[in-house]
Amino acid sequence: MARINLLPWRAERRKVREREFFIQLGLAFGAALVVLIIWSMWMDARIDNQNDRNTYLQGEIKQLDDRIAKIKDLEKVRSDLLQRKQIIEQLQANRSQMVHLFDELVRTIPASARLTGMKQSGDSMSLDGVSQSNSSVAEYMRNIEASQWMGHVDLRKTENTHDASRMPYAFGLDVHLNHPGDNSSSDNGAPAASSTAATPPPAVPAPLARAATAVSGAPAAPVAPAPASTVAAKPATAARPAAAGTAGAKP
Repeated sequence: MARINLLPWRAERRKVREREFFIQLGLAFGAALVVLIIWSMWMDARIDNQNDRNTYLQGEIKQLDDRIAKIKDLEKVRSDLLQRKQIIEQLQANRSQMVHLFDELVRTIPASARLTGMKQSGDSMSLDGVSQSNSSVAEYMRNIEASQWMGHVDLRKTENTHDASRMPYAFGLDVHLNHPGDNSSSDNGAPAASSTAATPPPAVPAPLARAATAVSGAPAAPVAPAPASTVAAKPATAARPAAAGTAGAKP
């Protein structure tokens, strides 16, 4: 006999599936929430680490900026000291220049001209003056170029002012200044003293030295041995009287 199920099994199966779906959905949501929390904590840790690194780098950058500022200050002080040193060296080298320069100005200016103004700027000097004629200006320029402390000269202007004075010509000169070195040279050469070699005393023959020792009884100073020719000649000389005596003894 066939059995017929009249219960609503489809609705019950639908409820079971819905329950399983919501359970799976809850599990997925929980897993996603856990993953999100872990990811958020990891990102926070990375952000904190990066912030710490940024803080450390900013501190190091600040220290480097302070060092760079100190180095710039030291370089500025160094450049100032070098400039002062150069100025002092220049003043030390040119401290006698003005004395010689004024002396040369007095020596070079002709009697038919006079100066009304002068201005020095470094190694150049501007001269303004008046003269009786242009020939006086030309003579003054030649004297300046022949000077030791003043070199090349350029004529800036020359004009006749048509004054009733004795020097109607006004002129302007641009002069280049020289720095002559010390040309004085001292002669350090001195005649070398001739060295005289000591002449050794003449050597005393050995027989004479022994005879002197026997007479005086004191030991004689060591003497150099006589040459072979002298020693060999002595016995021959001593043998001649003996031979003469023998010859005289014979009847």
